[in-house]
Amino acid sequence: MMDMKKLQTLKRSRLIQLCFAITFFTSGIIVNFVQCILYLTLHKINKRLYRKLNWYCCYSIYSQLVFMCDWWSGSEVILYANQKDFDNYWGKEHAYCVMNHSYEIDWLVGWMLCDRIHMLGNCKAYAKRVIQYMPVLGWCWKFSEFVFLERSFEKDRETIRKQVTELSEHPDPMWLLLFPEGTRFTEKKHAISLEFAREKNLPQLKHHLLPRTKGFVASLPSMVGKVPAVYDIELAFKENDTGRPTMTGLLLGYPVTAHLYMKRIPMEDIPATEEEQEEFLRQLFIEKDKLKESFINTGDFFETSGIEKTAVIKLPRRVNSLVNIAVWFVVILCPIGYSLIKLLFSGELLYFSIGMSIIGIFFVLLNKTIGMSKISKGSSYGANSPKKVD
Repeated sequence: MMDMKKLQTLKRSRLIQLCFAITFFTSGIIVNFVQCILYLTLHKINKRLYRKLNWYCCYSIYSQLVFMCDWWSGSEVILYANQKDFDNYWGKEHAYCVMNHSYEIDWLVGWMLCDRIHMLGNCKAYAKRVIQYMPVLGWCWKFSEFVFLERSFEKDRETIRKQVTELSEHPDPMWLLLFPEGTRFTEKKHAISLEFAREKNLPQLKHHLLPRTKGFVASLPSMVGKVPAVYDIELAFKENDTGRPTMTGLLLGYPVTAHLYMKRIPMEDIPATEEEQEEFLRQLFIEKDKLKESFINTGDFFETSGIEKTAVIKLPRRVNSLVNIAVWFVVILCPIGYSLIKLLFSGELLYFSIGMSIIGIFFVLLNKTIGMSKISKGSSYGANSPKKVD
């Protein structure tokens, strides 16, 4: 039987990474093609049926990345939630999710949770417009009615109104994720955030960037009567964990343990005026800061935060993502692997060059996709004008 050291060495081999890349991108392009056909035909005739079928397309792509977390790296999600709230999370309602943006894999941790509560196929989010041109994930999101923004509120206001209205009318429970900070936390961005907060007499957060309120506020009118609740989500990892919360770390098989605090806020508890809604969001981030401070100092969200302690819930990983990628491995790797081996060992320089070029393309796509999540690749915070921060 293979010992753990040999298994870890295997997980970190370039050959395994190549197998992942070939399977993910080839299957993804196939699914994107199916989505495109459905969008150009069925979407025009029966939008409800289109959305139901697209759920399976999204799941087929997303669950391959969930597999990398759940089964390949053996990562875990620990949920902290009120039991009554938790009962609503199991695909019973639309929700507007507000989450901190501190890690490279925060969105992927959300997918891990969603898979375990059977919501993975209907995860939606606000995303930078440029991402929609990225093969596989970007194209999948484009066909799944994600809200793509240009980082200019004057241009994005109508997009938000139209897209959120469409999503709110989704036939099945849907979660729409917003990162109000707008970009991932770094010390440089945090310093800019603090400077702006001092200038405007706004809350000075220790572990978060000051949230941009306009997108949050602009989305709320389209949700009235359709989206029952806002889900406040705070994600944290312990600093002394052996694994690092990065896509590269997961791909290499290093496990992480994600701690997720979730609180359900009924939509009727959200203030009515825009000024009050902006203040509501800022107060939400003040609470997030207290949770994060307590977690950093004590390893517990509630020890020193003053926020009511909740139940600790460990959700078992599902076998679905394992079955999904196993099927794609057989369907994709067998013919492509056989073809690549023939090219590489044909003895002809031309065929060898073609084979190496194909391998190179897959590695470039893999690195580009991982690069989308890297903190160093995040957008700037307030670089053009402080007015863009809010």
